[in-house]
Amino acid sequence: MSEDYDTNSMDDVLRELDREKTNIVISKEIRRYKKSTTIVRGLQDRTDIESITRELKTKIGTGGTYKDNQIVLQGDHRESVKSLLISKGFNEKSIEIM
Repeated sequence: MSEDYDTNSMDDVLRELDREKTNIVISKEIRRYKKSTTIVRGLQDRTDIESITRELKTKIGTGGTYKDNQIVLQGDHRESVKSLLISKGFNEKSIEIM
């Protein structure tokens, strides 16, 4: 029983280290018909990227997708994405808004 606890805590430590060394860039791009989109890069190595994408779309209330190693959200939601990622445990210093 204690071995499972040690393994789980080690996984938590490794996950936390991954979050600390991750450099996340949140930027705004203008796409077709002068529509703005929010692009989130730097999370491609995460195994839970699909659930992060889904959660961002749900909490912000916008459409979006994960493709080409980046999360693409409809509209300009840079500050909202940053605050949601921080609330998920990502280091604020590793998140850059452009």
